[in-house]
Amino acid sequence: MDKNQNILWMGRTLVLLISEVAGLMLMTWFLPGLSINSWETALIVVVLVGIINAIFWPILSYYTLPFLVFTFGVGTLLLNGLLIWFISLFVPGITIKDSALFLVPLGIALINTLVSGALTIGDEASYYRSVLRRYAERFSKNNHSDKPGVIFLEIDGLAEAVLQNALDKGYMPTLKGWVEKGSHKILQWETDLSSQTGASQAGILHGNNQDMPAFRWVEKENDNKLRVSTGLFDAPLLERRVSDGKGLLAINGASRSNLFSGDALNAIFTYSKLSDLSKFYTKAWYFFYSNPYNFARTIVLLVWDILLEIASRFRQWRKDVRPRMNRSIIYLAVRATANVFLREITTSTIIGDIFTGRADAVYATYVGYDEIAHHSGTKDSDAFYALKQLDKQFLLLDDARKSASRPYHFVILSDHGQSNGATFKQRYGISLEGLVRELIPKDLKIYYEFDTNEDHFSQVITYPIADGKRWISEKRENAIKGSKEFTGNIKQSIERQETKWMKEKRENAVKSGKEFTGNIWQSLDKDDKISERLEKFNEALKIPVKPREKPIDHKDADVTVLASGNLGLIYFKKWESRMTFEEINAVFPELIPGLIRHEGIGFIMVRSIEEGPIVIGSKGVYYLKDNQIEGENPLKGFGKNAALHLKRTDSFKYVPDILVNSLYDSEKNEVAAFEELIGSHGGLGGEQSKPFLLYPSSWNLEKEEIVGAEKLHNVLKSKLDELWLNTENK
Repeated sequence: MDKNQNILWMGRTLVLLISEVAGLMLMTWFLPGLSINSWETALIVVVLVGIINAIFWPILSYYTLPFLVFTFGVGTLLLNGLLIWFISLFVPGITIKDSALFLVPLGIALINTLVSGALTIGDEASYYRSVLRRYAERFSKNNHSDKPGVIFLEIDGLAEAVLQNALDKGYMPTLKGWVEKGSHKILQWETDLSSQTGASQAGILHGNNQDMPAFRWVEKENDNKLRVSTGLFDAPLLERRVSDGKGLLAINGASRSNLFSGDALNAIFTYSKLSDLSKFYTKAWYFFYSNPYNFARTIVLLVWDILLEIASRFRQWRKDVRPRMNRSIIYLAVRATANVFLREITTSTIIGDIFTGRADAVYATYVGYDEIAHHSGTKDSDAFYALKQLDKQFLLLDDARKSASRPYHFVILSDHGQSNGATFKQRYGISLEGLVRELIPKDLKIYYEFDTNEDHFSQVITYPIADGKRWISEKRENAIKGSKEFTGNIKQSIERQETKWMKEKRENAVKSGKEFTGNIWQSLDKDDKISERLEKFNEALKIPVKPREKPIDHKDADVTVLASGNLGLIYFKKWESRMTFEEINAVFPELIPGLIRHEGIGFIMVRSIEEGPIVIGSKGVYYLKDNQIEGENPLKGFGKNAALHLKRTDSFKYVPDILVNSLYDSEKNEVAAFEELIGSHGGLGGEQSKPFLLYPSSWNLEKEEIVGAEKLHNVLKSKLDELWLNTENK
């Protein structure tokens, strides 16, 4: 620091000191467990706490780190309270006990946060520029290297168009500065059909997202198992499926707040590793807990974010913002956790990674914008505020990079975008499940799951319980029933796998119904009832529908309807393999016509026995196998690669019997999500499939067309290899 900076720092420190003394005296008025006899005593206490924290807290937090981590930070409040209590034993005139042991550290953190924010201390005099940096220098004294590292920072759910909007409006000055100075450039890339974090991160981090058709899906071959990307038991299994051990972070990498690990051995808050407590604790936590008030400050910011959410609800109600949705009380905590707690944890641990210099590649996800955009809208002032706060985190990381013992490059990217619009139910007064229910026999049981993101977070707790109960129940029932459910004549049950008899009947049905299957669109477009035209087809196939007599639960339901944004998945669980177009029309003759004629449905995809995968819209059919269109193109407006994405998804093992995509209004740039989310992603239409990559200009990716998360993985992996190879050759 120069002389002027020293004077400025001393002035700010003095203001902080006076504020904390005044705050401590103020707390004696309403905290029954705290008493201080004079201002002088308060000053002595604040000074002693500051000195002891500066000298001993880095050491204390290092040796008590497991305690701090596994108490989720509450231990820092206790230790701070005990520190003040310890001082009170030697300083006459102060008493602290009971709840004050926790509340006083919180109060001091509140004052520190408010005053520091007002004085913009976070930029030049943040904690890591003093205590943390000194410790980091000791930590990294043997880690000096010329080998460049790469920090990948993912902004979950941010479309390239919204990023450009945020830069233009001044919400993200740090990123804008990088672009204007020429150190970085922005490239739009395109997701797969499933534009959501599960498929995208599997592709980006592991180079493989095969057989992941949506956020959640049914696996018929695995006893109709319902699989969820963020399931605490499912995520580790999914990572084992997609990983070859050579992920993006396999070579000395670190994973921070991601869904999958990228094969990194060092992982914090990574979903696929959460069930393994041995992976939960690492030394990287030190860089969050090394400041005595960091956790308390985070709690203060959590409360502030909750107040912002309440104000946002009132603002949207007062201005009658449309579309908007009701947000539950639970969402207050969900938003604060995503937008504040995970953000602060992630930034602190990355600062630690940068200072120690041990990781060659770090990948971290910031989920706050995605969460807020889901519920408030992609371009709501709330969503832009989240981006503004996130930009400040990037500034802190950039400052840390300048003090690092080795060079680091930043890559900012998103895994998908979001598309705005009133939900399907808001528009039409009926859910996708309700529409399906109207088009199939009334006695069939339907299980549906259209959970919003607040439920995704709660799965950290509920999924182990639910999976455990389900496992016990299945084992018990299997022991009792054995194979009884699959006995009996094929004419009385359609649960059996296709037999030779079934195959012959199906082939006869195709031949007898040639005028139907030979010209799918003309058949569906006729005015007479489709059931009458299918009479010949049904007679040949002869498959009666016999519903189960079990309570409606996923494993007992006849039909499962799932949603991933504006992408719907319909599974008929009585078939152990994927139902064909012909079979669906034979058993449920009103379903496909009813779906495609609904104005909220953009298109559906099914597989035909003769024609292969077909995409059907209200005015035409797209034969994917032959790339032929009959009538109007149902994929018009959904992107030039829509057919490519659908053809790939059709090859997936767990593709649904019927894949449903909502409308896309190109004039309003809106979709109609099947989940109750204003900003959504998961299917085709709009900005949800158009994320961004902000990369170092030296990478020369201007002419690169990146379609699919697996392609992005290959690009990033090749750039890492190229970067490190060039360093070795110097």
